Amino acid sequence: MIQDPLPRDMPPEEFRRAGHEVIDWIADYLSDPRRFGVLPGAEPGQLTDLLPPTAPEHGEPVERILEDFRKLILPHSTLWNHPLFFAYFSVSSSGPGILAETLSAALNMNGMLWKSSPAVTELEQVTLGWLREWLRLPESFFGIIHDTASLSTFHAILAARAFADPDMRERGSSPGFVLYTSGHSHSSVEKGALALGIGQRYVRKIPSDEAFRMRPEALAEAIAADRAAGLRPFCAVATVGTTSTTSVDPVPAIADICEKEDIWLHVDAAYGGHAAILPEYEHYLEGASRAHSLVINPHKWLFTPIDLSAFYIRYPEALRQALSLVPEYLRTPDDPRMVNYMDYGVALGRRFRALKLWFVMRYFGRDGIAALIRNHIRMARELARLIEADSRFELCAPAPMSLVCFRLRGPDEATRVLLEKLNQTGEVFFSHTALHGRFVMRWSIGNIHTTWEDIVRTWSLVQALAASA
Repeated sequence: MIQDPLPRDMPPEEFRRAGHEVIDWIADYLSDPRRFGVLPGAEPGQLTDLLPPTAPEHGEPVERILEDFRKLILPHSTLWNHPLFFAYFSVSSSGPGILAETLSAALNMNGMLWKSSPAVTELEQVTLGWLREWLRLPESFFGIIHDTASLSTFHAILAARAFADPDMRERGSSPGFVLYTSGHSHSSVEKGALALGIGQRYVRKIPSDEAFRMRPEALAEAIAADRAAGLRPFCAVATVGTTSTTSVDPVPAIADICEKEDIWLHVDAAYGGHAAILPEYEHYLEGASRAHSLVINPHKWLFTPIDLSAFYIRYPEALRQALSLVPEYLRTPDDPRMVNYMDYGVALGRRFRALKLWFVMRYFGRDGIAALIRNHIRMARELARLIEADSRFELCAPAPMSLVCFRLRGPDEATRVLLEKLNQTGEVFFSHTALHGRFVMRWSIGNIHTTWEDIVRTWSLVQALAASA
C-alpha cells in the first residue's frame, strides 16, 4: 500500500483561520479604501528585487505569506478598486461579486461542456438572459461570457468573416475582406483584425464628427469605394461609449447602411451599454437590436469583478460552424437543450464567471444598479459644470455618461505637467488621451464607493496643482 505522509492540502481549520483573516482584511479595505493611496510610489523592478529569485523548496506558513502580501504586494499595487481611481474606465468589484468569486475558486469548475458542469452552462444562459432583458435586446441574441471585450470583439469579427466566407474553415483566409470602424473605437477592433489575418491595410477608420461620433455618410462612401476597387466589405463596428470620450456612434444610421450593403454589424457597448439599463438613457442602444453581435462588460460599470465580458450574437451558428471541433474524448450525446460552450469560442476551458454576475444582479436588482449608474452620470455632469466655471480649464468633449475630458487652456505641456503632479501624489490616478491633436485629461467616475465629496476634494487638488503647472 502506498502511503503519503504529507497533508494533501491546507487543513480545514487552518484554512478557516486564514480565510477569516482574508475576509476581515477585504471588509476593512472596502470600509475605508481612502486610507490607501491609489498609485504606488514604486520604480520598475523594485518588487522583483524584493522577492526571492527562486521558489521555496519547502512550504511556508500561510501567516508569513499573508504578511508579505501586506508588506510587499500591496505597496506595489495600483488599486483599481478605489474611489479615487479616475483613470481609464473606473471599475468596481462589489461585495457580492467578491463573495461569488471566492465560491467559484473553491468549486474550480470548468464549463467547457454542459456535462462538465451543468450549473456553469445554464446559469450563464439564464444570467445573460436577464442582462439581455435589462438592455431590451431581442431574445434571438445568444449569449456567451468571455474574459474581456477584446476577446468578445475578436469572436464578433471571426463570426462576421465566417458569415461572409463560409469556406474559410477549410480553405483558410482570403485577402480583400474589409472591416470598418471609427477612428475612436477601441484598439481591440484593429487587433482582432490583425489576429484574424485581415491585415491593417484592410481596416478602415471612418472619420468622426465634432462630437467624436462616426459619420455614416463617410462609412457609406468608404464601402462604395472598396466595392469599386474589387474588395469585399464584410463587417462594421459601431461604438456605444468610445474609450476616449464615451461618444455614441449613430447606430441606427450605421445599421441602415449595413443592411443595405449586407455586411455584419457589431456594436461595442462594453462601457456605455450599461447606461441603457436606465429608462432615460435607453436611447443609447437604439438600433442595437438590429446588430448581428454586441458586447457589454459588466466588469466595467456593473460592479462585477474583472474579468467578465458578455457577448451576444444573433447567428451563433456562424461561430459554431467556424470553430466547433469535437475530439472523441469530448463527445457527448446530442440534446436540444444542451449547450456546449466550447463550440462557440476559441477557448476550451471556461471559468464559472456567471456566478459573480448572478450574485451582483440579485443583490442590487435593476433598481439598485440603475441608481448607482444614475448617480455616477449626475456627478460627472456636475463636475463638468465645475470645470466650465474655472476659466483656466476647458471641456474637450461632451460628457454623455460618467467620463469628463478636460485640459488647461494653452499649450499641451501645462496639462502634461498637471497630470504628472496629480499622479505623483499617489492619492488619485488620472489617465489621458488625444483629441483633435491636443493632450487631454480623462476623469472617469465609476467606482461604487466614489462620493460627491471625493469629486469636490479631488477638484480642489486639481485646481491647487494647476496653479503651479
